[in-house]
Amino acid sequence: MRFSLALPMQHPMGDNLEERFTELLEMARLARQAGFHHLSASQHYLASPFQYLQAVPVLARVAAESGDMTLGTGIMLLALQQPVDVAETMATVDVICGGRLIFGVGLGYRDTEFDAFGVSRGQRLSRFLEALEVVKRLWTEESVTFHGKHFHLDEVHLTMRPLQKPRPPILMAASNDNMVRRAARLGDAWAVAGHATFATLERQVKLYREALGAEGKPFPPQHFRLSKELYIAEDMDRALKEALPYIATKYKAYAQWGQDDVLPSGETFHQPIDQLRQDRFIVGDPAYCIEQIDRHREVLGVQVMSFRLHWPGLSHQRVMRAIELLGENVLPHFADAAEA
Repeated sequence: MRFSLALPMQHPMGDNLEERFTELLEMARLARQAGFHHLSASQHYLASPFQYLQAVPVLARVAAESGDMTLGTGIMLLALQQPVDVAETMATVDVICGGRLIFGVGLGYRDTEFDAFGVSRGQRLSRFLEALEVVKRLWTEESVTFHGKHFHLDEVHLTMRPLQKPRPPILMAASNDNMVRRAARLGDAWAVAGHATFATLERQVKLYREALGAEGKPFPPQHFRLSKELYIAEDMDRALKEALPYIATKYKAYAQWGQDDVLPSGETFHQPIDQLRQDRFIVGDPAYCIEQIDRHREVLGVQVMSFRLHWPGLSHQRVMRAIELLGENVLPHFADAAEA
């Protein structure tokens, strides 16, 4: 079992982002010391009511703090991008971090973003699929000719290539069943957003496993990753008190953005936080966190768990203490289990 820290990209309007970014770098350094294996940065545009740092420059800077940790987009909104630019930009990041890039991509769901980029909602899937194919081919083929609905290339030779051969691993985000099947077919692993209930995750992992089998691919893939909201404190009451108000603010924004609209039927975020957290988030003391991580590992078969420990407005000191507690009390449990 490997562990990833989702870097704090979003912050309340009015926050001093120079200070927040300095804190982000401190979190990255502490995560490395605590035993995390990976750092990720996600992407959104026009992310009101939050300020949202952009993933690629953040990763390029964080590379200097990461040692031998892998780095990745967790995710990039590929349907909004030009694939030649993506191929060269992410190849550059792979060079900067010494061949340790994991490339996470997703479809996206916010009309605000698609409207601003002039992409109709009806085009997002076909743009995503074309862009993914083009990036893969640019990274692995000497010359690429491609004529799709959205992108056209004639004998293009990519000279800025990633260090990793044949290319960096590609993780594909998926929330609905059709995208889960596509993740099995087109990605090196599924990046699971842990917003759904455990029962839904269990059902979709079964679907994913069957889809991998149909493609002749093994389960679980090496980079099969589940993201979770996680907060840890010395005792359960303190953890709930310190984290839930900030998670509630984040999920209120998610509901406004329509994030739960892309989840299976009934997985609504329009409910009180005490109800929403049940079977979704890992918030508690060290023993509870270990129990829940074990549960997800054993039942779902995930190889990597990614934790978001920060939500807009939560103090830097509390996040740093949570990282310390994970490094002292939780991550060693799984390192010992791997050695046993």
